[in-house]
Amino acid sequence: MTDALTYFSTKLALETDASDVYAAQKAGDEFVLVDVRGDEAWAQGRISGAIHMPYRDIAGRAPHEIPTGTPVVVYCWSPGCNAGAKGAVEFAKLGYAVREMIGGYEYWVREGQPTENDEGALPRVFDPQVMVVRAPVAH
Repeated sequence: MTDALTYFSTKLALETDASDVYAAQKAGDEFVLVDVRGDEAWAQGRISGAIHMPYRDIAGRAPHEIPTGTPVVVYCWSPGCNAGAKGAVEFAKLGYAVREMIGGYEYWVREGQPTENDEGALPRVFDPQVMVVRAPVAH
């Protein structure tokens, strides 16, 4: 049986979350954020800075669009969606260093991180059920 240290260390090496991805974007860390959902989901809304590559297309597209050796983070809809894991498997088969963003698009949105659609930026909403929400400071 796997011990707790090995299990959780491996889990953290292969997963990330919305807050850490946003912090990495702001810090300018080198990685490609990939939305592995379908076309309708992408059109409805996506994480700002992400590219769209449905998990079924990764094997054919990734080697031509994402340089080998580039770290990849994948996401799908929510904790109830396994498309992120399917996408991660496809990137791993190709030899990419890949992590799945747990919580998916749902938790990115609930934490108020930047999203957009074809018309531009979407409103940012901060959900007190998943994060500490502070009142704006009056000046």
